[in-house]
Amino acid sequence: MARRGGFPGGLPGNMNNLMKQAQKMQKQMEEKTKELESKTWEATAGGGAVTVCVSGKKEVVSVKLTEEVVDPDDIEMLEDLIVAATNEALRKMDEESGQVMNSIAGGLGGLGGGFPF
Repeated sequence: MARRGGFPGGLPGNMNNLMKQAQKMQKQMEEKTKELESKTWEATAGGGAVTVCVSGKKEVVSVKLTEEVVDPDDIEMLEDLIVAATNEALRKMDEESGQVMNSIAGGLGGLGGGFPF
């Protein structure tokens, strides 16, 4: 005798509700992505000698240097400070983005899905 309704393997819940939830989550993720892309994160290195600002699109928006850090005889130190500040600003951006997306997708653990946010 054939089973009525449902799916082989017993997919939990109502498929229609799952689709609605997925669409709602997709809309929330799109909204949060746009919001995050419009934000900026700032980090400093060298005790504030170098400040780098990055956007949610992972673009460097600005680099600010104090006069004291600009030493023509030690350009390598300045380069290192710029790299350090840039990496820290990007780390901050990634951390906040991950937290926001995990708060939206956190309920998917039971579906076997895993998002790399």
